[in-house]
Amino acid sequence: METSRKYPSRPIGGVGTVLIRDGKILLIERAAEPDKGLWSIPGGLIENGETAENAAIREVYEETGIKVETVEFVDAVTKVIWDEEDQVLYHFAIFDYKSSSFKGEAKAQDDALNAKWVKFEDVPKYPMPYTLKELFRYMKIGTWD
Repeated sequence: METSRKYPSRPIGGVGTVLIRDGKILLIERAAEPDKGLWSIPGGLIENGETAENAAIREVYEETGIKVETVEFVDAVTKVIWDEEDQVLYHFAIFDYKSSSFKGEAKAQDDALNAKWVKFEDVPKYPMPYTLKELFRYMKIGTWD
Protein backbone atom coordinates (compact mmCIF):
# COMPACT_ATOMS: atom_id res chain seq x y z
CA MET A 1 0.00 0.00 0.00
CA GLU A 2 1.50 3.29 -1.12
CA THR A 3 1.49 6.14 1.38
CA SER A 4 1.87 9.73 0.20
CA ARG A 5 4.25 12.04 2.05
CA LYS A 6 1.53 14.69 2.22
CA TYR A 7 -1.58 13.73 4.16
CA PRO A 8 -0.34 10.19 4.84
CA SER A 9 -2.65 7.42 6.03
CA ARG A 10 0.01 6.38 8.57
CA PRO A 11 3.46 7.48 9.80
CA ILE A 12 6.27 7.18 7.26
CA GLY A 13 9.71 5.82 8.23
CA GLY A 14 12.66 8.13 7.78
CA VAL A 15 16.32 8.48 8.74
CA GLY A 16 18.87 11.20 9.40
CA THR A 17 22.64 11.03 9.92
CA VAL A 18 24.89 13.40 11.84
CA LEU A 19 28.32 13.30 10.18
CA ILE A 20 31.09 14.39 12.56
CA ARG A 21 34.62 15.43 11.50
CA ASP A 22 37.19 17.57 13.34
CA GLY A 23 34.69 19.20 15.72
CA LYS A 24 32.28 19.98 12.89
CA ILE A 25 29.07 18.46 11.58
CA LEU A 26 27.72 18.45 8.05
CA LEU A 27 24.56 20.50 7.54
CA ILE A 28 22.54 20.58 4.34
CA GLU A 29 19.99 23.11 3.20
CA ARG A 30 16.74 21.35 2.26
CA ALA A 31 15.53 21.82 -1.33
CA ALA A 32 12.02 20.40 -0.85
CA GLU A 33 9.16 20.29 1.63
CA PRO A 34 8.84 19.63 4.40
CA ASP A 35 11.44 22.02 5.81
CA LYS A 36 12.39 23.57 2.45
CA GLY A 37 15.06 26.24 3.01
CA LEU A 38 15.91 25.04 6.52
CA TRP A 39 19.24 23.49 7.47
CA SER A 40 19.23 19.84 8.42
CA ILE A 41 21.29 16.65 8.35
CA PRO A 42 21.37 14.30 5.37
CA GLY A 43 18.36 12.01 5.46
CA GLY A 44 15.19 10.84 3.87
CA LEU A 45 12.73 7.99 3.61
CA ILE A 46 13.34 4.30 4.20
CA GLU A 47 12.62 2.32 1.04
CA ASN A 48 10.59 -0.88 1.02
CA GLY A 49 12.78 -3.83 2.13
CA GLU A 50 15.61 -1.56 3.32
CA THR A 51 16.98 -1.41 6.87
CA ALA A 52 17.09 1.97 8.59
CA GLU A 53 20.89 1.73 8.76
CA ASN A 54 21.18 1.11 5.01
CA ALA A 55 18.72 3.94 4.32
CA ALA A 56 20.88 6.31 6.40
CA ILE A 57 24.00 5.35 4.46
CA ARG A 58 22.20 5.62 1.09
CA GLU A 59 20.63 9.02 1.87
CA VAL A 60 23.98 10.54 2.89
CA TYR A 61 25.47 9.41 -0.42
CA GLU A 62 22.50 10.63 -2.49
CA GLU A 63 22.46 14.07 -0.87
CA THR A 64 26.20 14.70 -0.43
CA GLY A 65 28.27 12.16 -2.37
CA ILE A 66 29.91 11.02 0.89
CA LYS A 67 30.34 7.26 1.33
CA VAL A 68 29.53 6.31 4.93
CA GLU A 69 31.11 3.08 6.19
CA THR A 70 29.19 2.58 9.44
CA VAL A 71 26.49 4.37 11.44
CA GLU A 72 25.62 4.31 15.13
CA PHE A 73 22.03 4.68 16.35
CA VAL A 74 21.42 7.85 18.41
CA ASP A 75 17.68 8.40 18.86
CA ALA A 76 14.22 7.99 17.34
CA VAL A 77 11.69 10.81 17.08
CA THR A 78 8.19 11.36 15.79
CA LYS A 79 7.62 14.44 13.68
CA VAL A 80 4.07 15.59 12.95
CA ILE A 81 3.26 18.73 10.95
CA TRP A 82 -0.34 19.97 10.92
CA ASP A 83 -2.03 22.09 8.27
CA GLU A 84 -4.30 25.11 8.84
CA GLU A 85 -7.39 22.86 9.22
CA ASP A 86 -5.73 20.72 11.93
CA GLN A 87 -5.20 17.83 9.52
CA VAL A 88 -1.96 15.84 9.60
CA LEU A 89 0.07 17.22 6.69
CA TYR A 90 3.22 15.16 7.36
CA HIS A 91 3.87 12.38 9.89
CA PHE A 92 7.29 10.75 10.16
CA ALA A 93 8.94 8.24 12.50
CA ILE A 94 12.63 9.14 12.17
CA PHE A 95 15.66 7.07 13.19
CA ASP A 96 18.71 9.27 13.76
CA TYR A 97 22.28 8.03 13.44
CA LYS A 98 25.78 9.45 13.71
CA SER A 99 29.00 8.58 11.93
CA SER A 100 32.62 9.65 11.84
CA SER A 101 33.52 6.75 9.54
CA PHE A 102 33.14 8.01 5.97
CA LYS A 103 35.05 9.02 2.84
CA GLY A 104 34.69 11.81 0.33
CA GLU A 105 33.99 15.50 0.21
CA ALA A 106 30.52 16.94 0.62
CA LYS A 107 28.79 18.27 -2.47
CA ALA A 108 25.11 19.24 -2.38
CA GLN A 109 23.03 17.06 -4.68
CA ASP A 110 19.59 15.41 -4.90
CA ASP A 111 17.39 17.03 -2.19
CA ALA A 112 20.14 19.35 -0.88
CA LEU A 113 20.62 22.96 -2.04
CA ASN A 114 23.83 23.48 -0.05
CA ALA A 115 26.15 21.40 2.11
CA LYS A 116 28.65 22.83 4.60
CA TRP A 117 30.73 21.75 7.56
CA VAL A 118 29.78 23.75 10.66
CA LYS A 119 31.61 24.02 14.00
CA PHE A 120 29.61 22.59 16.91
CA GLU A 121 29.32 26.02 18.54
CA ASP A 122 27.95 27.60 15.35
CA VAL A 123 25.21 25.02 14.72
CA PRO A 124 22.52 26.94 16.71
CA LYS A 125 22.90 29.93 14.35
CA TYR A 126 21.28 28.00 11.48
CA PRO A 127 17.49 27.87 11.04
CA MET A 128 16.45 24.23 11.39
CA PRO A 129 13.48 22.02 12.28
CA TYR A 130 12.63 21.74 15.99
CA THR A 131 13.27 17.98 15.94
CA LEU A 132 16.85 18.57 14.84
CA LYS A 133 17.42 21.16 17.57
CA GLU A 134 16.27 18.55 20.09
CA LEU A 135 18.63 15.95 18.60
CA PHE A 136 21.59 18.34 18.85
CA ARG A 137 20.68 19.20 22.45
CA TYR A 138 20.57 15.48 23.23
CA MET A 139 23.96 14.96 21.56
CA LYS A 140 25.37 18.09 23.28
CA ILE A 141 26.24 19.76 19.97
CA GLY A 142 26.17 23.54 20.31
CA THR A 143 24.83 25.68 23.16
CA TRP A 144 21.06 26.20 23.10
CA ASP A 145 18.75 28.53 25.04
